[in-house]
Amino acid sequence: MVITLLWLYISRNFAKIVGLESPEPLANLYTRSYFRATWVTTALDAGFWTAMKIRTKWLRDLASIVFTFYYLIAAEQADEKVRKVRGLLTVDHLRVSWHKSTTPYLSFFTNAMRPKLTRYPPRAIRIPRPASSSYHEVVNGWLYFDGPLSALKNHTKIVLDVPGGGFVAMNPRHHEDKLLGWAAKLELPVLSLDYKKAPEYPYPYALNECYDVYHTLIASRGRCIGLSGASIPRIIITGDSAGGNIATGTILMILQSAANDSQRYGDQEVLPTPEGLVLIYPGLDMNIGNWMSDEQMSLIQDRRTRKRNKNILRRKSEDYYKLTPDTPHPSDDEDRTLSPTIAPRDRSIVTANDKSTPPLKPPTDAELDLLTPGTLANQSTSLASSKPKVLKTRLAMSSMISYFNDRILTPEMMRAMIILYVGPHTRPDFSTDYLLSPLLAPEPLLARFPKICFLTGERDPLVDDTVIFAGRIRQAKHNLFVQRKELGLLKSKDTFDEKEHVEVTLIPGISHGFLQFVSVFPEGWNHIYRVARWIDEIFSDQEGRANTSEVMHEGMVGDKYHERHHRRVPTESSGDEDRPLEMSKISDNGEARESYFSHTHRRRQQGSMKARGKSRRGENGHAREKSMVSLASEEDLLGRRMKGLAGGLMGTGRDGTETP
Repeated sequence: MVITLLWLYISRNFAKIVGLESPEPLANLYTRSYFRATWVTTALDAGFWTAMKIRTKWLRDLASIVFTFYYLIAAEQADEKVRKVRGLLTVDHLRVSWHKSTTPYLSFFTNAMRPKLTRYPPRAIRIPRPASSSYHEVVNGWLYFDGPLSALKNHTKIVLDVPGGGFVAMNPRHHEDKLLGWAAKLELPVLSLDYKKAPEYPYPYALNECYDVYHTLIASRGRCIGLSGASIPRIIITGDSAGGNIATGTILMILQSAANDSQRYGDQEVLPTPEGLVLIYPGLDMNIGNWMSDEQMSLIQDRRTRKRNKNILRRKSEDYYKLTPDTPHPSDDEDRTLSPTIAPRDRSIVTANDKSTPPLKPPTDAELDLLTPGTLANQSTSLASSKPKVLKTRLAMSSMISYFNDRILTPEMMRAMIILYVGPHTRPDFSTDYLLSPLLAPEPLLARFPKICFLTGERDPLVDDTVIFAGRIRQAKHNLFVQRKELGLLKSKDTFDEKEHVEVTLIPGISHGFLQFVSVFPEGWNHIYRVARWIDEIFSDQEGRANTSEVMHEGMVGDKYHERHHRRVPTESSGDEDRPLEMSKISDNGEARESYFSHTHRRRQQGSMKARGKSRRGENGHAREKSMVSLASEEDLLGRRMKGLAGGLMGTGRDGTETP
């Protein structure tokens, strides 16, 4: 058997063995280990698609493995088979390809290759919808927790995962490598949702499911999954690929609900924002385009992120220069000096009639920022020169077109997934619907995002979604920082730290879905544990900020503080920092209503307000009416106080009547 397989391999790959075959065009695009992994996944896809029409399940499963071994040897036939199927793709093809990891033989192989991570298997769970939801069906999920269910009562942190699958396939059991790895490393409950898939449940059904689960977790204080309910759980949301799109849309819905008074749970005003968001090669733009806009290129070329995005920028330049291999083009230094979106006139050419004119010096970065394409066009002139001109282009293709021949994710697959997800009865506006394409979210919502971490391969067709969305988040956070500093809400010496809001890791030489096949791509385990460290760091950072805020609140509680009727906390975790000044009037029992303080602070405030409520009772013996007054400014507040103090001197009582 071994000799037969060896003979087949040599006979089919003789030219490659002796070095006569032309090089594989995509071999240099990826790292050696990743390209080897895609060779295996391509053979698996070809084998399973060849056997998918066999009706008997046990025979289909066996034939899939047999055909896979054949395509491992006949790699060219595997590529041709996959190319033909992707040209006429259906939802059944997608599901057969992405569900293959749970078939009996492959499941046995992956379980044998996976290290023993947890002692307890994942548990199926059903989560009810909140009372305010328009839907009534429960949401299915899987709970990954390395411990007995009774131990869940000791936890207050949850990782809420939205698994990917092109909106049409895959459930948490197809993502067990990363989920088991996180549960083992973090020692926290990891809840992964088995949301309903398109085309049976098109957009926005899955998005509403994830939002309702988050709402239920907060409203039940985690009791729905076994937590004690003593406090509101702290939640980090994660998502990969299509799950990253839904996870980001869920954050946007949560932020939108903050402005809607009808979205209440228990005695709280609005849903709290999650502690953080972790996105792994997310698809954030459903409007697939060929060209990058000037705004998108400016986000990628920002000086603060240019070093991180240098390979992305180089790739976009190579798309043009490969078409003109014999034409001189700018060096790497010139690319860093001149923005591709700006085409200044050639500064190195001087005419014969202008010999006395000294050569122009290259403009500084500050001068380039002031230049616009319109003014440059007016200044440019047609100059003759014997030297070959350096060709430059303002065009930059999107990563989806740059990596058109990707071995994992192709434009045909993206097209099919988007059509199936949107459904036949919906025609969304792809240019404005930011719940469908979170890349379009308005800046006020982006400025309120929690800390977000990205993990994407540099060769991923969706890498532009990562770098552009990260740039928009950073820009929104920076603009908010500048505004707060100008208003005096921050100290003048405070500086903007991008890593407090956005963290991006671009992995060179790999493409999409690398956490899905770690059994043939062992480097994927390093990235699984990297994400686990991110989650742990976000929880730790937010806990440190919460403790700092609580200490500051307790230090500011006192008679002098309460007389001021407002508070200022110099941390971005405060949700009411930009609210108008508020006064809490005393109820019949002398207690004040305040929904924004912590539990300890509220109890101290109630005690102080009780004392003042008793002292303010008049001869008629009744307290002030129950209401909430929102003042426009501190001057208005001081004016009302002065009016109350001077009322007695001017002969005016508290009820507006004149004293005798």
